[in-house]
Amino acid sequence: MTQRIALFLLLLLVSEARAVSKPHVLSFGKWATVSWSVESDKPLVLKVRPLYVDGKTKEFTFGLPHEVTDRLFVVREAFRINDALPDEPAAAPRWEWQPGGWLLVDRVSGHVSQIALPEFDPYYSAASWYRDYIAYCGISDDGKKVSGVVSQLGRRKVVLKKTIEEVGTGLSGADCFTPVWQRKPSRVTFRLKDAQAATYMIHGHAAEMMEAPNDEEEADKATE
Repeated sequence: MTQRIALFLLLLLVSEARAVSKPHVLSFGKWATVSWSVESDKPLVLKVRPLYVDGKTKEFTFGLPHEVTDRLFVVREAFRINDALPDEPAAAPRWEWQPGGWLLVDRVSGHVSQIALPEFDPYYSAASWYRDYIAYCGISDDGKKVSGVVSQLGRRKVVLKKTIEEVGTGLSGADCFTPVWQRKPSRVTFRLKDAQAATYMIHGHAAEMMEAPNDEEEADKATE
């Protein structure tokens, strides 16, 4: 009886040991300078580096990561696309680098996933992170409307999406600056070139617009 109990306990310990997941090792490789092209423009310079998971290349990235928690971080993706035309030899692909969206990386599980961001444009949408929120200028499908967008990790519905400019003739005249975050209270400001800034207060899963102070209020604050 004692031997059976001992054997049972031994098997239980072995099964529990197998159930414990092996820790994953995540690291970034060396930077490399590449060029990527935009339609009708000269090639731009992009610095990329690989993201390794357990010593294997998982993705290529650019820019610095944002630490969301001690377990999760986000980073921009870079990828190569085949620019070969249909009548060109299939055996000779024309690889071109392109900037992608944002990746969510889990240090514990080693899982890397794409973050779904409505109307995020890899070229025009400069993004700014605060905690698990990302703010960026969303571009409509026809390229004629710019919206201030705030999205939160883990939520399908965006926290904020407000039109901040009707471009009308396309994106040529819409220079979208990187949104600026502030805390206590949590708020974000969107600003386009030659357009009035718009600030929104973020309350968990909701947002409300903050009225811009007038010149008299600013003068009163300056004299306090």
